[in-house]
Amino acid sequence: MSKTTFSPFSEKQLKVLNWWCPNNPLSSHDAIICDGAVRSGKTLCMSISFISWAMFSFNDTAFALCGKTITSLRRNVITEMLPIMTELGFKCTDKTSKNIIEISKGKVKNRFYIFGGKDEASASLIQGMTLGGVFFDEVALMPQSFVEQALARCSLKNSKFWFNCNPDNPYHWFNQNWILKCSEKNSLHLHFTMKDNPSLSEEIIKRYESLYTGHFYTRFIEGKWVMGQGLIYDFFDEEKHTCILPETFEKYYISCDYGTVNPTSMGFWGKNKNVWYRIKEYYFDSRKEKYQHTDEEYYSELEALAQGFDVSAVIVDPSAASFIECIHRHGKFTAIPAKNQVLDGIRMVSDCIKNGKIKFSKECNDALREFHLYSWDEGSCKDSPKKENDHAMDDIRYFVSTVVCKENEENLFAIAIEREQEWQ
Repeated sequence: MSKTTFSPFSEKQLKVLNWWCPNNPLSSHDAIICDGAVRSGKTLCMSISFISWAMFSFNDTAFALCGKTITSLRRNVITEMLPIMTELGFKCTDKTSKNIIEISKGKVKNRFYIFGGKDEASASLIQGMTLGGVFFDEVALMPQSFVEQALARCSLKNSKFWFNCNPDNPYHWFNQNWILKCSEKNSLHLHFTMKDNPSLSEEIIKRYESLYTGHFYTRFIEGKWVMGQGLIYDFFDEEKHTCILPETFEKYYISCDYGTVNPTSMGFWGKNKNVWYRIKEYYFDSRKEKYQHTDEEYYSELEALAQGFDVSAVIVDPSAASFIECIHRHGKFTAIPAKNQVLDGIRMVSDCIKNGKIKFSKECNDALREFHLYSWDEGSCKDSPKKENDHAMDDIRYFVSTVVCKENEENLFAIAIEREQEWQ
């Protein structure tokens, strides 16, 4: 296997790599926190440093590698890290079925357990263990109960905590309890920007900068913990993002945000040359019309929207169980419950609009209207949109999260190291 090609570490990455080393004044800290911009080079150098510290400091000891899910942890950290550690002279055995990685060098051998901390129930998975240290990838995406349970397991002398994340809102528990109290917690806090990742060219940095606006730009590019304010899609421009539709399409989907008292919105989508077009839509506001539709009446509107086209599937609000059952009962369409992670979905929609992966017919009046009204709830202490003017916005988000981003899923990563020396 050919050696991995690296660029020299940045000064900040070098600090992450050697803060724990004996005789380093920073080694007296109990924890390290690296937050900041996306693609800033913090994750890879942290994971290499964590493994190196564990192998230098302990033997026959258990450690924990934690991500929001095991799948994301393997994709974002482990897949990149293990080949590098192997090139550095470590023997790495990944017991995938047990989610344990055994790493050894010479007479030193340690076990690294892999955990997903996606919800409150995840805390029970790590109970009862004794750990020498724990590494959290994207800690801001994990529930506080899981993180605190993992930290409580680190009872061995000289154990340390390792955290990395992109910023969230300033009232997030991790910002409040750790970043703002890093001195009190005896933690080393390092803030990263894309300039700290030497493998990113100016062209790539500018590309990332062009992907975000508003508070997403402030968080993901500037790396600051800020609240969402104002319009959610403040960059949306009807002149840029609407178009004349192509004459033909390769496949079709319908997306649906279902409401009884609240409006129901359906979008009819067609794909042409890797671009998805919102061709037409259906929108019914029962409050405005002064009467409500039944599931069967909405199903009739669904059939009318799809008439004459071979629709691959209907992506439906996952909470609309009765309407999903109604669609299944008729047997004409496949109904798929949508992915419903709101903030991730909003970010994906933003990316797809700015990248030109989704475009809109000028006839989609309700979607266009909501783009100019859909706003952050500035009275909330956490990121959440106002629950108004959000029904077409939700059906668009369902479609993008469930169909578009699944098709275009890519694993981008940047490696920023040059290392020839062997483990001492």
